[in-house]
Amino acid sequence: MTLQAIKYNGGNLAIIDQLQLPHVEKYVTIHTSEEGWHAIKEMRVRGAPAIAIVAALSLASELTTLMACNKLSSNAMEAQTFITEKLHYLVSSRPTAVNLSDAAGKLETIVAESVRMSGSTGHAVATAFIQAAEAMLVKDVEDNRKIGEYGAKWISENALSENGTKATFSRDFGVRDSLGVIRALHSTKTLQHAYCTETRPYNQGSRLTAFELVHDCIPATLITDSMAAALLARPEIGVNAIVVGADRVAANGDTANKIGTYGLAVLAKHHGVKFLVAAPLTTIDLVTKSGNEITIEERPASEVTRIRGTCEDGGVSEAVKMETVCIAAKGINVWNPAFDITPGALIDGIITEKGVVEKDSDGLFHLEELFKA
Repeated sequence: MTLQAIKYNGGNLAIIDQLQLPHVEKYVTIHTSEEGWHAIKEMRVRGAPAIAIVAALSLASELTTLMACNKLSSNAMEAQTFITEKLHYLVSSRPTAVNLSDAAGKLETIVAESVRMSGSTGHAVATAFIQAAEAMLVKDVEDNRKIGEYGAKWISENALSENGTKATFSRDFGVRDSLGVIRALHSTKTLQHAYCTETRPYNQGSRLTAFELVHDCIPATLITDSMAAALLARPEIGVNAIVVGADRVAANGDTANKIGTYGLAVLAKHHGVKFLVAAPLTTIDLVTKSGNEITIEERPASEVTRIRGTCEDGGVSEAVKMETVCIAAKGINVWNPAFDITPGALIDGIITEKGVVEKDSDGLFHLEELFKA
């Protein structure tokens, strides 16, 4: 069974704590928007679509509790102000992922429409928000299924060798988009083998993606980030496609994703390997014209200079012993951007819930076509 990263039912939200994976599979309950903010900022949950869903549902959970305790204002406009301020606060947790601000904007619009309705109350406004947030979760699950199917079909038709396909991918636990493509290929017995990179410096690949591949019984191999070139250069391996996720896709196709993605795209171009970005429409930002306009979040130096893991005799129980050790020379300066920008020119296709978008004969993406009725 596929690992469930987000659990929600009737105002009760729980997320799998990605900071404890792969050593401990533990769910953390999120009661308020503040707890949601910290879960996102501390990367207990990651992946652009998942971040947006957790942010929306954390506020939905808080509103559910406030209404149950009769602590939410009965005035519609006061409730609107409360919700709007909370949404703006949640958006500040991760600036690069556009899904978060996109979801907040849509929810603000729904709340404003509810306020304008005759006889609107604070309870009615909050209920409208909660229903919209819950609908986002349902749509996210369906969109991920479609992305997986469309991506697998495109790879089978455009990148598959006569011996089957192997896909190299990274940085996508919690997003499910690119991993959904791998799952879809595996389910049809098209995939021979998957490779995932460790994704330094935060090791999401070795801690999270690898964990999910093992959990889903998909044949896979972990490599360090610096091994990707050597892997692609080996003809007997026969990598056919690289699939990555995205935190923001600009109007021209330039894509912000976890640091190291740009390097994979360059390698793919050199070795003639198809390079695909898997992203729902909520990740596509038509207002941002190119990657030059995307704000790149910089993370703490400690993520580079230190590493956290279990002791060799730590076991795999709740009582597992974790330790943080320093792996760099003390006093060294550190540059730690969380993301890089992959130019659209290096991307062969963008996989969405509406299908795979390719460039035209002039080498340009026309992503605006996706948003037409």
